[in-house]
Amino acid sequence: MIEPVITAWKAAHPSATGHQGAYAMREIVNVILYQNRTGCQWDFLPHDLPPKGAAYYYFAAWRDDGTDQKIHDLLRWYTREQRRRLADPSLVVLDTQSKHAAAGVPATTTGKDAAKKVPGRELGLAVDVLGLVIAVAVAAASAHENTMGITLLNKVAEQTSTVKKALVDQGFKTAVVDHGARLGIDVEIVERNPADKGFIPQAKRWVVERAYGILMMYRRLVREYDHRPKSAESRVYWAMTDVMTRRLTGTAALTWRDA
Repeated sequence: MIEPVITAWKAAHPSATGHQGAYAMREIVNVILYQNRTGCQWDFLPHDLPPKGAAYYYFAAWRDDGTDQKIHDLLRWYTREQRRRLADPSLVVLDTQSKHAAAGVPATTTGKDAAKKVPGRELGLAVDVLGLVIAVAVAAASAHENTMGITLLNKVAEQTSTVKKALVDQGFKTAVVDHGARLGIDVEIVERNPADKGFIPQAKRWVVERAYGILMMYRRLVREYDHRPKSAESRVYWAMTDVMTRRLTGTAALTWRDA
């Protein structure tokens, strides 16, 4: 399913010299998935994989023109249909996560989450009831959850017209609810039971927490290493592309403990 998309992209972007490239596109995709999973630096890629120059060229090109998201969305539609659901959801769950930024990440793209005391960036996700990603947003950790919520709702509305309801936690305020109403999306703030102690999974909302847990298996996403927020968003799409290809093919990756 991925190969035709990349083949069409390659045909639409011919080399000025007519050179077809020294590396197979499948190997380029393998490099991106490998680096995402292991967290290694571009310069430390194994020698049996294409080098940084070739791999990063395609990573950046696909990030900038949305090919990475196109591949991701294609697999998401197929995964949902395999589970006997419509290609696009009617309900999404929104949440945010603050992550530390690595040394060298520009200060202009980072901030400090005043509530969680985390300096770095904030990752926002909108997922369906299967935990599949519908929209991704990355901003400085100083961004308010309302700002992230509004951005995610805008991206959800751009992606599909089928979403009619969104679930959020108490960190989101009425500004998100009002913005959702303008987009035709009913935003419900799910309140925590005051009597609950510790972590208590909330019905339907827990799937977004699971999605964050799955993404943490991809070591490149544990910390913010990318200089550009757009690259950080692309990392999420590639991680979920890997997750969905494994679900569709019935294969599993080694855990860190097994590696």
